[in-house]
Amino acid sequence: MFKLGAFLQLIRIKNLLFIALTQVFFYQFIICSSYVQLLGSNPLLSSELFCWMLAASLLIAGAGYIINDYFDLNIDKINKPEKLIVDKDISRRWAMMLHFILSITGLIITAYVSIRLNNFLLFLLNGIAVILLWVYSTTFKKKLLSGNIIISLLTAWVIFMLFVAEINWKSGSWIPATNLALINIYKLAILYGGFAFMVSLVREVIKDMEDEFGDRKYGCKTMPISWGIHATKVFVSVWLVVLFGSLSAIMVYALFNHWYLISLYIFCCLLLMIVLIFINLKKAVRVDDYTKLTRQVKLLMLLGIFSMILFYYYYG
Repeated sequence: MFKLGAFLQLIRIKNLLFIALTQVFFYQFIICSSYVQLLGSNPLLSSELFCWMLAASLLIAGAGYIINDYFDLNIDKINKPEKLIVDKDISRRWAMMLHFILSITGLIITAYVSIRLNNFLLFLLNGIAVILLWVYSTTFKKKLLSGNIIISLLTAWVIFMLFVAEINWKSGSWIPATNLALINIYKLAILYGGFAFMVSLVREVIKDMEDEFGDRKYGCKTMPISWGIHATKVFVSVWLVVLFGSLSAIMVYALFNHWYLISLYIFCCLLLMIVLIFINLKKAVRVDDYTKLTRQVKLLMLLGIFSMILFYYYYG
């Protein structure tokens, strides 16, 4: 059997809270406010169905963390021996069983929501997410860049699935020109999904630098091993510059539209944080330096999530 505390560590309860916060904020501050303000109506995804979708997201993500630790056991014994859960607090058999239970439950809930919404694309894409989490842990995590891209796409999917849930197939179009709310939600889903993808990609590659020693011993072909630390830092720096440029463009757009709070927030909380990460990346040498960087990137993601409140301020 296993302890509840160990189980919560295994499913990365803190990361799941990130997912929950992201979806709750996007649903409440962007989807609901867009429908109320622009159409004077409620979204297709009711509060009840949203709660079910949130539960499905958390279950599938938790299952992904479990299977990742299951297949990473030997590597984690080298990189993070103090954080081992599988084969220490929870047996390998129980870990595999929990993975299947959470994944299947998440898909059953998704199927229920899909039937209620008559939107089977949700079930299809969440099913693909479950498969990708498995093949990532078994195969792609050890390969150059492909694993990083998979996780980054799945991070963006956390946001984009809420837009997909709002698609009304009976309308004959994904985004009807008359549905101003859905158009607004689509734009912001692209914006936040793109932000989530880039920040997640940066964090995943930095984690590869942090875990280089154990990965190298077990034959992984991650970027730091295949390209070297210097080239990997250049890769991360390029994405930080792209992210900085994209947010700067949004800040300027916000200024032209007199959204001064949004502009100020982007500058003070996001752009300055990216600069700090860039400086610390350049100086990073030890494992502790990369651990600190991953925390800073996670903080950047959190700050991005909180910016959704500002859109509610202007459109709610």
